[in-house]
Amino acid sequence: MKGIRFRPEQEGLRAALFDLEADIMEVVWSKGWKEFAVADVQRELERKRDIAYTTVMTTVGRLHEKGLLSRERDGKRYVYRPCMSRDEFTEAMARDLLGSLSGLGHEQAIALLVDQVADSDAEELGKFEALIRKKKKELGG
Repeated sequence: MKGIRFRPEQEGLRAALFDLEADIMEVVWSKGWKEFAVADVQRELERKRDIAYTTVMTTVGRLHEKGLLSRERDGKRYVYRPCMSRDEFTEAMARDLLGSLSGLGHEQAIALLVDQVADSDAEELGKFEALIRKKKKELGG
């Protein structure tokens, strides 16, 4: 994925995508669309607000450039397809973010992650421990 930046002041998809980009991907994923045209997205977005076709077209094009959507020509229009599911996108964003923390050093990055998980609750920390045990078994340790 190209051109995706983490915005820590935002939550969910908006931490990685601009608001309209996030709205468009939410529509695509929630509708379960395997392929769609710009007009399909505009129709869905217009249920909640007035939005120009050209605005949606430009933003869908940006999502294509970022690698979230693929496209192919169908006559005079493009047909778009999501390149990944919402879960795959979330995992890719988490991996990118953790990868960017590697400059801190692995120990510091891991400590930050443990602190974040521990702030959630004991159950989340238990899940984290279980994942670590599972990974150790996979690695033969």
